Amino acid sequence: MKRIVLFLVTNLAIILVLSITLRLLGFERILDAQGIGLDINSLLVFAAVFGFGGSLISLAMSKWTAKRMTGAQVIDMPRNAQEHWLFTTVQRQAQAAGIGMPEVAIYEASDVNAFATGMSKNEALVAVSTGLLNNMNQDEAEAVLAHEVSHIANGDMVTLALIQGVVNTFVIFFSRVIGHTVDRVIFKTEEGHGPAFWVTTIIAELLLGVLATIIVMWFSRQREFRADAGGASLAGKNKMIAALRRLQINSQQPAQLPDQLAAFGISSDGSNSLSNLFRTHPTLEERIAALEMQN
Repeated sequence: MKRIVLFLVTNLAIILVLSITLRLLGFERILDAQGIGLDINSLLVFAAVFGFGGSLISLAMSKWTAKRMTGAQVIDMPRNAQEHWLFTTVQRQAQAAGIGMPEVAIYEASDVNAFATGMSKNEALVAVSTGLLNNMNQDEAEAVLAHEVSHIANGDMVTLALIQGVVNTFVIFFSRVIGHTVDRVIFKTEEGHGPAFWVTTIIAELLLGVLATIIVMWFSRQREFRADAGGASLAGKNKMIAALRRLQINSQQPAQLPDQLAAFGISSDGSNSLSNLFRTHPTLEERIAALEMQN
């Protein structure tokens, strides 16, 4: 229930901000002054504000949202040897990667997982599950942390948000162009928009959204290979491979990260060829093979 409430509040806040922005810009209408043709410029601004606005606002709120969705507790002052090791390891890796010190947190979950998120390279969060700390040895955990620090150093969160913004813009823009065309050509609406516009727009958004998701997920899988390579550079190739093999052993247990954070975790589910198109992560076998081929 807590996750659902947070999700709804976040989206309501985004809608409110974007509505105010559109009013201030004067781009509330997508039809021309006569109410007949599309005002392409207004439609493009409308699509871009909603497309980029949603992803960038979500990115700006990502640390706040992640902490509350997972219940992650930030380590301000290490209370025991485990927290001290976790904090100092991330600190050392961040210095080696040339980024600001991320916040380091632990969240309660039995699955072996970790994630990184944040608005920029110098304002990020690295969080690990209690399941990871309980089931991985220090070398394996070090490699996982290096993988997450590499995500931050690569600017993956920002890049993913920008790519999501681009595809969102195209989906919003073209779904309304398609809806307008169907409304005018097939249903012969001469002024304004009839029900056919809204029905067609919704259907087009769903179909185009599926194609857009495939593009975003493809990028997400590519960034996992880069983060694995970065993790191998920071912690050592053998440690990174060992960590991935440990994830294989624990892969029978489903990941417990919220859907909104799935792309930022180190592991993900999925096996059949169709679902591969919509997966945030490559298979662990593919990731291990990619690392073994590196010099």
